[in-house]
Amino acid sequence: MLLLAHAAMPSRVEAATVDHGLRTEAASEAEYVGQLCAALGIAHHIVQPSKPITGSIQAQARTVRYALLADLADATDCAWIATAHHADDQLETVLMRVARGSGVDGLAAVRQRQGKIIRPMLEFRKAELDALCADCNAPPVIDPSNDSDRFDRVLMRKWLATTQHPFDAVRALRTAQSFADASEALAWMTDRLYQTHVQHDAGGITLDTEQLPRELLRRLSLRIIAEIQPGFVPRGEALDQAMDALANDAQRMLGNVLCEGGAKWRFRAAPERRN
Repeated sequence: MLLLAHAAMPSRVEAATVDHGLRTEAASEAEYVGQLCAALGIAHHIVQPSKPITGSIQAQARTVRYALLADLADATDCAWIATAHHADDQLETVLMRVARGSGVDGLAAVRQRQGKIIRPMLEFRKAELDALCADCNAPPVIDPSNDSDRFDRVLMRKWLATTQHPFDAVRALRTAQSFADASEALAWMTDRLYQTHVQHDAGGITLDTEQLPRELLRRLSLRIIAEIQPGFVPRGEALDQAMDALANDAQRMLGNVLCEGGAKWRFRAAPERRN
C-alpha cells in the first residue's frame, strides 16, 4: 500500500508504524519501514501506546492502534487513514463472522470506509501484493503472531490454505459489500423510525412496535438501551430472548435497563436496589 500510494500521490502521503510494545522485534521492524520511507522521501512516524496492552491482546491492540492513528492524523493534518486490509483478510473475516452467528452489521465485515478510515487494498489478493513487494525489492515483515494457533483468524487462514473449499476472496468482497449496503439502509430506516415511533417522558422511553419488522425493532431497542445506559451493548442471544419476552407482554432486564412488553415496549432505568 505504501508503494502504491507513493506512486499514485507522491508528496501527499505520510506513513505511520504502530509499535504496540508486544514484541522485541517490533522496534527494528519499525526502523525498517522508516528506512524504506526515507529512500522514497516519505515522512514516517513511529507511534507507541502510553501504557501496556492487556486483556484480549488482538482486540485491545486494534483499539489502541486506531486511536493512535487518529491522533496522528489530526496532528499531521491528514484527511484520511489508509490501512492495507486485502481481499484475503475480507474472506477470513466474513467466514469468522458466519461461524460466530453474526447479523447484517457483522457480515459487512471489513468496511471499505469508516469515517476517516479507508481501505483501498480490499480488491487485491494477498498473492498480488506479495508479488508487487518482490518486484520492488521491498520484502514484507513477517509477524510470528500470524502463525499462532491461539488466534481464531490464524486457524481460519490455515483451514482455507489446506482445505478444498468453494470460497473465493473477491466474491467474499462482493458479499461483504452487499451486507454493508443493507446495514447502511437499515441504519437510515432506523433513524427515521426513531422520530415517529419513539417517545420520551419523565418515566422512560416508549417504542411503538406496531407492524415493525423484527430487525428494525432490534435496532430501535439497541438505540434506546444505549441512550439509557451509555456504553452497554447486550449480547445478541440475550437481546433475542428479551425481544421474545417483550412480544409476549413479559418484562426483562438488560444490563441496568428494565424492559416491559406489550403493544408498546417500555424502557427505563431499573430502580436502585436496596441493601
